[in-house]
Amino acid sequence: MTAVFSLQDVTLGYDRHPAVHHLTGSFASGSLTAVVGPNGSGKSTLLKGLIGRLAPLDGRLERNGLHQRDIAYLPQQAEIDRSFPISVMDMVLLGHWRTIGLFRRVTHDQRAQAGEALHAVGLDDFDQHPVASLSAGQFQRLLFARMMLQNCPVILLDEPFAAIDPRTSADLLKVVLGWHGEGRTIVAVLHDLEQVQESFPDTLVIARELIAWGATREVLCAEHLLRARQMASVWDDRAGLPPRR
Repeated sequence: MTAVFSLQDVTLGYDRHPAVHHLTGSFASGSLTAVVGPNGSGKSTLLKGLIGRLAPLDGRLERNGLHQRDIAYLPQQAEIDRSFPISVMDMVLLGHWRTIGLFRRVTHDQRAQAGEALHAVGLDDFDQHPVASLSAGQFQRLLFARMMLQNCPVILLDEPFAAIDPRTSADLLKVVLGWHGEGRTIVAVLHDLEQVQESFPDTLVIARELIAWGATREVLCAEHLLRARQMASVWDDRAGLPPRR
């Protein structure tokens, strides 16, 4: 199967301090992969490397023909400024950015598509509400609606179900599984291991370096999770770029 992202001995980090190092593997086209590991294990850093916000400190990361516009990226909610005065509808319409650009008008059909996306995530009556008035769960539904309009073949999600109510989490998981059913490639950072076991066919376990990567039923096991926790207990955040193996 064709690889969307290929990594060969990749190290990612900040100011020459590695957060993920010596990672080798690939994400297959159409795959649905959970990324799990202890807090601070480099999961978010990996997504930023995949989308191109971080260049590798070492190694080779290939996007195999993907352009930036082909990747939809959802960061953690804490990284998103919600204070900007914009309505729910206007924020969803930003999902059309890749097709309308900076100066073209939004068409009637595009606005209708935005309404359909809001309906799909259960925000039918919120189109004129200010974004700042939404709860955490409602805001996450809004971000998913915007990604629907982006219509990208590759979707990267950083803790998409964190700090939201169980019903919203269940509803948005259905959206993710629907995207997977359409053949999109999805990589999601997750903490709920039961959710991973039930819904994600593939899993990458990292603790700044690769612990295991493959079919969830094989790699999400007590041995690998224990090893990840043990490695987390000896991290040195002051360490520089590690040597090649």
